[in-house]
Amino acid sequence: MRSFFLHADLDAFYASVEQLDHPEYRGKPVIVGGFPGDRRSVVSTASYEARVYGVHSAMPVAEAARLCPEGIFLRGSMDRYREKSDEVMAIFSGFSPEVRQLSVDEAFLDITGTEGLFGPPEDLAKKLKAEVRRRTGLTVSVGLASNKYVAKIASGMSKPDGLCIIPPGGEEAFMLDLPVSKIWGAGGKTQEVLRRHGFKTCRDIHLMPREKLAAIFGQAQGTFLFRAVRGEAAETFETERGSRSMSAERTFSYDLYDEFEIETALLDICQTIMFRFLSSSWQSRTVFVKIRYEDFTTLSARETQERPITTLNELYGRLLSLFRKKYQAGRGVRLIGAGLGNLETKDPEQGDLFDMTSKKEKLLEKSILEINKKFPEAALKRLRSFR
Repeated sequence: MRSFFLHADLDAFYASVEQLDHPEYRGKPVIVGGFPGDRRSVVSTASYEARVYGVHSAMPVAEAARLCPEGIFLRGSMDRYREKSDEVMAIFSGFSPEVRQLSVDEAFLDITGTEGLFGPPEDLAKKLKAEVRRRTGLTVSVGLASNKYVAKIASGMSKPDGLCIIPPGGEEAFMLDLPVSKIWGAGGKTQEVLRRHGFKTCRDIHLMPREKLAAIFGQAQGTFLFRAVRGEAAETFETERGSRSMSAERTFSYDLYDEFEIETALLDICQTIMFRFLSSSWQSRTVFVKIRYEDFTTLSARETQERPITTLNELYGRLLSLFRKKYQAGRGVRLIGAGLGNLETKDPEQGDLFDMTSKKEKLLEKSILEINKKFPEAALKRLRSFR
């Protein structure tokens, strides 16, 4: 059976939710992230009307205000965005038993073998797009391919409200003429090296032997690029190194200084991770945390323990301990990230080692997950249970 993967990416998600909730914003440039007078605010999302002026995510809000003085500037509401995200993910779950949510506004669906229910992959994609629009008022761009890597890139080719289908066997041809900036998993430092060596398109990389790429970029990253430009299933540089992870992060519209507020935000991130983790077939003993301060200095740390994590409280406890070791009190925090690393297949025998308290915690969290899947408007959460 041939594999098919669908990558779904909600269009200008935060701005689109604001335009949905405020009809007077529709057709106008909406910029979410902060007000022009906010110190060090950056753009989270810009509507397509704002992008015409050159506004884009991660741009300082002050710069966005200079480019688009008539823009509608908003701080946004993460609670509202998560509510709409839950609605969309519930729809995705109706089209595939395997949905891997990457962030609040995008997900992979394994649609292999769903033809009997929804018809050919193209028909499924059209039905999914129509259902998202009908039930949520939002548009989603979709990429279809035989592997997740190519599907991810394809979904960004015809935004907004796009549908890009790469037929089986056409993955390499699709990649060859793309600019190197489209290589998913090649970050800023890699892009800099690519420019320095004169690589402009994926075809330029394709012409280089694997050994030459390894000499320039290192063995792991060189191999990743070799596979990526051929449209092979090379999801990310991290995956290429063999270290699977599951993570989430939040960028704040203003710097956080209050430690209780920061630690509560970390709990919210933990809940996002854990509810995804409970749906997976993985286990993990490794946690990691990332802190970005007001001057954009970024620190990270990871820690591995002997026992796998099974509950939200365990995850939060380990991450909170790790966070407190790295946090520099008194500095404003712009971003917090956290995750589980070194994911491995669950050990069926491991469950016997856990005490009854852990089992009860796990059952409770699974119940919350199931309720949220069936009734996304419920948006149930675990409360913070310790400081």
